[in-house]
Amino acid sequence: MTTEGGEPLASVTDATLADIAANGIWRGASLDINPSVLAVARALLAALQGTAPAGALPEGLRELVERVLREAGVSFPRIAVTDEIGLSAFAIKQKTSEPRPVVIVPAGWNPYGWMPFMVGYLSLAARGYHVLAYTPRGFGEPGGPFTSDGTIGVAGPDDWADGSKVIDHAEGLFTPSGVGFMGLSYGSGISQLVAAHDEKNRVAAVVALSTWGNLATSLYDNGTRHEKAVELLINFTGAEKGKEKERFDDATWRILQNFQQGQDMEEVEEWGTVRSPETYVDITNARGVPTFYSNTWHESLFPAGEAIAAFEKLTVPKHLNLWIGDHGAPEGVGITGMPSGTPFWGYLKPMTEAYAWLDHHLLGTANTVPDWPVVNSQVMFTYKTRPTGTGGDRIHEAAQRESLRSWYEATTGTETWYLSGADGDGGGTLSDKPSTGWSRAFTAGNETTATAMDDIMETGQKEWFGNPKTYDPAGFDRDRLLVWSTEELAGGRRIRGAAKLRLTVRAEAGDAATLVAYLFDMDPDGTARIITHEPLTTTGLDTGTDRTVDWTLQPAAYDLADGHRLVLVINSRDRLYAFTGKEDGTLTVTSPTGHEAALELPLG
Repeated sequence: MTTEGGEPLASVTDATLADIAANGIWRGASLDINPSVLAVARALLAALQGTAPAGALPEGLRELVERVLREAGVSFPRIAVTDEIGLSAFAIKQKTSEPRPVVIVPAGWNPYGWMPFMVGYLSLAARGYHVLAYTPRGFGEPGGPFTSDGTIGVAGPDDWADGSKVIDHAEGLFTPSGVGFMGLSYGSGISQLVAAHDEKNRVAAVVALSTWGNLATSLYDNGTRHEKAVELLINFTGAEKGKEKERFDDATWRILQNFQQGQDMEEVEEWGTVRSPETYVDITNARGVPTFYSNTWHESLFPAGEAIAAFEKLTVPKHLNLWIGDHGAPEGVGITGMPSGTPFWGYLKPMTEAYAWLDHHLLGTANTVPDWPVVNSQVMFTYKTRPTGTGGDRIHEAAQRESLRSWYEATTGTETWYLSGADGDGGGTLSDKPSTGWSRAFTAGNETTATAMDDIMETGQKEWFGNPKTYDPAGFDRDRLLVWSTEELAGGRRIRGAAKLRLTVRAEAGDAATLVAYLFDMDPDGTARIITHEPLTTTGLDTGTDRTVDWTLQPAAYDLADGHRLVLVINSRDRLYAFTGKEDGTLTVTSPTGHEAALELPLG
């Protein structure tokens, strides 16, 4: 038995599943999918088609396949959405005359289309749903079986129309009692947008995992381009190297090129706004579509702040889970594999809660969903871990989760910390008294070891599995950044919400400056963990003239322990973002009277 690419079909072992349980959906410093995830999906497909050799699946997955095949049939339709464009799809149809709802799953942004989430489809089918998964137009390896025709428009109007055509197909195939959409990442945005735009208003529930609320501010906010995210997305469509342009429609490619070059950004913002569920929140509210959101505190593609802002505008039945980690990490184990050995079963909770939402709103299951809080916020790094013995730690007790009626209720007060000039060690202090008249300079345009993450997605995925990145503030290059810290804080602090920062900046050359602010929690032993960060780019500066700037960092739920210090770092370049300014130029931060440099810390 071989796979679609001609390689021999790999047997799924306990080690394969343990790899997913320990490392999740992503592999490496990119959007590459963990080979173990692909191995599981391919073996499940072969088993469903009756072509898998004996022993290809471990007992748990084999029993899942057998159950689904007893109760349902599978097919691989190609859904015509125009005369020229067909979408690759996978269907599971329940063998019953009793009406059942269908869950439609648009695939995420990847070259394998709908294929990687086979465990998720089978899990839905085992709960009694018809399932129809499909690859959005333009995605998939050329000539591959999971590839759809057309070009990529990034969740634009063509994708909304395609979603309605997929519902048409589902109605003909299943005669369903209701229609739900569930998507992770790219599929999550498409799910919300189809629900808002289907002319027949047929979507009865949405589950949006690792989702965005506002694509414009996800990619461009505070005057700063989220350069790394767009670079990775362009390179992860299944296109051959050097032929990425061919995968996008002309208008979208022009927008992406403008984004990368930092030109015509107003048009880029308009393009992103059209593709933002937040833009259509009034329609969603009027339609009353129950909506489930999931996002992560250190999300590297769709920052938590924009997702929260969109979610808070919803007046429909709704729920928001905020998790430790990064994009796709919380949902990854439950939608692609099953842990084996002695795993931490909390890894499955993000998906079991997503399924429960659908069960209540589509199957009418009398579960606990009506009693859920509107927001369930996981507090960063409050889990308990043990060493694995092979490097790293494993969670054995779940992180604390806090129930809220609204995320904004998390902040019950604020505390102001004022920035000072440099002390004898080259750093500054954060104190409760304003400090003015000082100035501190650093060399701009260089990455430093004070960075949001080592690798997009991978660093946050390790957080989710119990291994958050540690930093060494004493080793930060003080020529290329500025540091301020509090004294050891008696009683610690409950940080809940979005910190705000005000300072005055002067560029000694050039007319623009990018600043990146980071908040760290420093242990008495000198090691630190990141709490939050956010960049800001200011333009139109007069050389040598001061400008006061204010910006809001990404929201956080973080408990600073007794005796720890709060550390603020300012540099000018992070690998996630575009740099604007003069490389190796000098930036000076000051604190004039009336505009004192200050950090407003949200407390809860």
